[in-house]
Amino acid sequence: MEKEGAKRILCFGDSLTWGADPETGGRHPVNSRWTTLLQKNLGESYWIIEEGLNGRTTIWDDLIEGDKNGRRHLPMLLESHRPLDLVIIMLGTNDLKARFQVTALQIAQSAGTLVEIAKRSNAGRGGNSPSVLLISPPPLGKLAIWQEEFGEGIEKSRNLARFYSYFAEVNQCHFFDAGEVVKTSDIDGIHWEATANRQFAEALTNKVKDIL
Repeated sequence: MEKEGAKRILCFGDSLTWGADPETGGRHPVNSRWTTLLQKNLGESYWIIEEGLNGRTTIWDDLIEGDKNGRRHLPMLLESHRPLDLVIIMLGTNDLKARFQVTALQIAQSAGTLVEIAKRSNAGRGGNSPSVLLISPPPLGKLAIWQEEFGEGIEKSRNLARFYSYFAEVNQCHFFDAGEVVKTSDIDGIHWEATANRQFAEALTNKVKDIL
């Protein structure tokens, strides 16, 4: 239960935030997901709000998987969860799919668009804007059956961090490179095993405390 006066953190992302398990194809148990582990590490003075959606993109409409457009979802979520002290945005992996035909630079720029939306909002305390942390997802791994789905996505994914860092600086928000602490699973090349979730939660705990 949320404690009165707790610092509220919205985690806005895709299946990496939802907690997809590459081994089972389902969802990690609640106590193995990085969002839950982050909550445990931070303690009751913080409140983590999970908003992970499988297949979510930064700004692109997906004619195959349905309404996955993060730009369309974010304003509604900022409104429904306010007041927020921090918005964590980690998207871009699904943008790497071949059908979107966008570059790593364009993906990072699109992620920057989401930062702008959060910073222009009045979803923070007292009608101000919340702090924003932009996270670049780690590079893709061995894609196996997903190779055709992602095409040249592996190479593009290796360039995301430097472009995300640039747009975080442009938009004057905080930045974190998940690839510095997390490796995608060799099982599917996309999602994180339980160990990676723990590693990410540990690293993010310190980052969040530095921001708030």
